[in-house]
Amino acid sequence: MQIGEVIRKYRKLKNLTQEEMANRLGVTAPAVNKWENGNSFPDITLLAPIARLLDITVDTLLSFQKELTQEELGNIVQELADMLKKESFETVFQWAKKKMENYPNCEQLALQLAAALDGQRLMKQVPDSEKYDEYILDCYNRALESREEGVRTQGAEMLYAYYVRKEEYGKAEEYLQYFSVQDSNRKRKQALIFAKTGQIREACRSYEEILYAEYTIVSGVFQGLLALAMQEKDMERAHMLAQKQQELARLFEMGRYYEVYCSLELAAEEKDKEKTLEIMEEMLSGVEEIGSVRNAPLYSHMAFRINEEFLTEMKENLKTGFRDECFAFLKEDPRYIKLFAKE
Repeated sequence: MQIGEVIRKYRKLKNLTQEEMANRLGVTAPAVNKWENGNSFPDITLLAPIARLLDITVDTLLSFQKELTQEELGNIVQELADMLKKESFETVFQWAKKKMENYPNCEQLALQLAAALDGQRLMKQVPDSEKYDEYILDCYNRALESREEGVRTQGAEMLYAYYVRKEEYGKAEEYLQYFSVQDSNRKRKQALIFAKTGQIREACRSYEEILYAEYTIVSGVFQGLLALAMQEKDMERAHMLAQKQQELARLFEMGRYYEVYCSLELAAEEKDKEKTLEIMEEMLSGVEEIGSVRNAPLYSHMAFRINEEFLTEMKENLKTGFRDECFAFLKEDPRYIKLFAKE
């Protein structure tokens, strides 16, 4: 809210006319009228007397606040969006600049307004749009200084996209530092830069690493959902989820071990001897094939290090797990006993 709007609001709340307010402050009624209409501003020496007269603080008079609320921020962004439908780009740009000047420390406001303006000039092919570059980039760079990680990341995202558009890939790459090394979004952006700069093998490897990592995440999600379905005794849903997880492992070329292990607890819960033993046998034999992922066409640009000692230890750990009480219904079965025989 501008200072004139604040004066008008609190003057009316005090039931003062412009003339009464002017008399108390030793100024003219037209001067008060100009303040309220935004045509001029009170002298700095009058700020404290005005605040005292209106029973507000100088901070309130000047509309000072450290942060905008999310609701206020959303309202400003919506107002900009509505204006873009009716007004010229230049008019909206100047309006947005004024808003940002009112809240010079609100990096999130600067980021969101700049992003909206940036998107509009691209979609609508605004004439001479390059003349807005400097200001919009300044807003994005301000976001990088925010105390909020999300705002910094969004700023880096916009700067990366800008320099990719300009085909300045070295500059775009500088902003990847604002993303976590483990963030698949960072890896995807790096892969795009590799592809754009002719580094095809590196681009392929980066994309394959994302696939491999995302399989682990998605598979874990399915495993969690499967456990919940079993907890609720919804066995139809549990079988569906186990089937989906098996298909996922096949799609990502993870090998037979990962295709079957997800159904083990389900088969044990249903006391299905044949299915449980079949899965156990396939898991044990599948351990030795885990290394086959290095030959999977999907990951042909990745280098895998498979530790044979780890696979041996994994096999022994599986056997230990197979002795769990939930598999007690198998203890007399010859196939089950054979699983633990010395090789």
